[in-house]
Amino acid sequence: MQRGAASEGPTNLVTIIVVMIAVLLGASPSLATTQGLNQIATPDVQAKGTLAFSLDLQDRKIGNPYQVQAEKGLTKWLEIDIFQGFKPNDSVIETEIGLLSKEPFLFSIGFLNWSPHRHADPQPFAVAGYYYGRHEFVAGATHADFGNEALLGYAYDFNETWRLQVDWQSGSCNASTIGIVCNINRDFQVSSAIFLTNDSPHEVLGYVSLTYMLHLWHGKE
Repeated sequence: MQRGAASEGPTNLVTIIVVMIAVLLGASPSLATTQGLNQIATPDVQAKGTLAFSLDLQDRKIGNPYQVQAEKGLTKWLEIDIFQGFKPNDSVIETEIGLLSKEPFLFSIGFLNWSPHRHADPQPFAVAGYYYGRHEFVAGATHADFGNEALLGYAYDFNETWRLQVDWQSGSCNASTIGIVCNINRDFQVSSAIFLTNDSPHEVLGYVSLTYMLHLWHGKE
């Protein structure tokens, strides 16, 4: 969950959505994958040459209520994520390096929530995963606001269309979550989740994300 306030900026959200639809209709298709869990990073790096383009709608206490996300696999071990929020106007950069990527065991490091716009420092993280069949287990830690926070997550694939995923991040401003992912087709994915905040009194918050996968190039392994 993103921290810190950002300056307000006028944005024509309708124009952004129209541009997104135009890009999606003109793009070449690729197999969809889950973009992490509900609130924590996962150790699987985005496939080389693949771009996941998302529209995120969420409660303000989770993060920017209106934002787009681009998650790009640059190499087989490196990806970069860029979030652009619109209300307020803010840009966030994240990256992930896959040090171990041969299933069932995975391990990655990187940083989260770096916002040059509001002078927010990057938050380093490390996550390990055990992926076996339809089950995915994730555990790790991140450093945020002068403290360390634990990360735990689990996902289960019922079939090629439906996935259940839950996760938890310790610390103030974070939450326990449960969510459902639906792959509408090979290219388009809808994710939704409910957040139960760690802070007392506990609050129930909502999140929805629409994701489309674009294949930009085929790289040699």
